[in-house]
Amino acid sequence: MTAGEWVQRGSASDSKRIASAMLAIISATEQEIPMSQTAKICRYPTPDPTRLDGLPEDVRQRILEVQDKAGFVPNVFLALARRPDEFRAFLAYHDALLLRDSGLSKGEREMIIVATSAANHCLYCVVAHGAILRIHEKAPMLADQVATNYRKADITPRQHAMLDFALKVCLESGAVGDADYAALYLHGFSDEDIWDITSITALFGLSNRLANSISLRPNAEFYQLGRQPRPPKGCSA
Repeated sequence: MTAGEWVQRGSASDSKRIASAMLAIISATEQEIPMSQTAKICRYPTPDPTRLDGLPEDVRQRILEVQDKAGFVPNVFLALARRPDEFRAFLAYHDALLLRDSGLSKGEREMIIVATSAANHCLYCVVAHGAILRIHEKAPMLADQVATNYRKADITPRQHAMLDFALKVCLESGAVGDADYAALYLHGFSDEDIWDITSITALFGLSNRLANSISLRPNAEFYQLGRQPRPPKGCSA
């Protein structure tokens, strides 16, 4: 006999007492163990960041390099590492777009990611790349502004035009036409810059959908990065 069948055969008062007891146990457990300690990185099993020996050497080295630079392993690396070929392919395209010489600054590239990820309701990318945006632009409030409503954010008219185009690519790419390109030309964007805007939006459209589907959680460290401006050199902290 299953627990459910046993409950059904008991009296109504017995069922209520059992239900109350189960709720009490669940409530007590939630109070004793913080969510941050119990929540998984995502829906799928991921490598233990302290034990990476089972991964291919190039994947392991890339994760260790990021850990050394950031001080922690971003969860997206652990989620992608379960499929090494996809890990390599995604990061190769990521690096080709975000590390190349471009008419877009590093901060502008992150603005595109944050604004379009917000439109796609991707918690991971908004939080993670919001942190990178704050760091690149040295602007503690900017990522929140761009994620909430970039049209009200403290950015330039050129950057407004860039994000208008990125959001159109994100939400209605089939409607992009000559007038959209002409609007960017007026702000000094080249055809290669427009390719960059389009490709970054497209790549993170993929990333957003994957992160949402697998319930990828942002690392707690991201939330505070870049929030406090660094003191001028020579000043004590």
